[in-house]
Amino acid sequence: MTGPEVLDVARLALVTLITTSGPILAVGLTVGLSIALFQTITQLQEMTLTFVPKIIAVFLSLLILFPYMGRNLADLMVQITDRIAAGG
Repeated sequence: MTGPEVLDVARLALVTLITTSGPILAVGLTVGLSIALFQTITQLQEMTLTFVPKIIAVFLSLLILFPYMGRNLADLMVQITDRIAAGG
């Protein structure tokens, strides 16, 4: 395997990582910012108010996005095995 081929596989892996984890991270960020804004407006500084809704939102988004994440990872594996089978 040559240097450019290794870089291409690494690029594919990084793109898959970002597209697979990005939606979950976006949900966590959105919920966290919403709760922070709510706490700032109401001056309510309860620690569990920060973590519990974020954990629930991330868990629910994981349940919803598992098929998409699995498809992304399966596509990456198919591309890598095709490269191995082709002798590259």
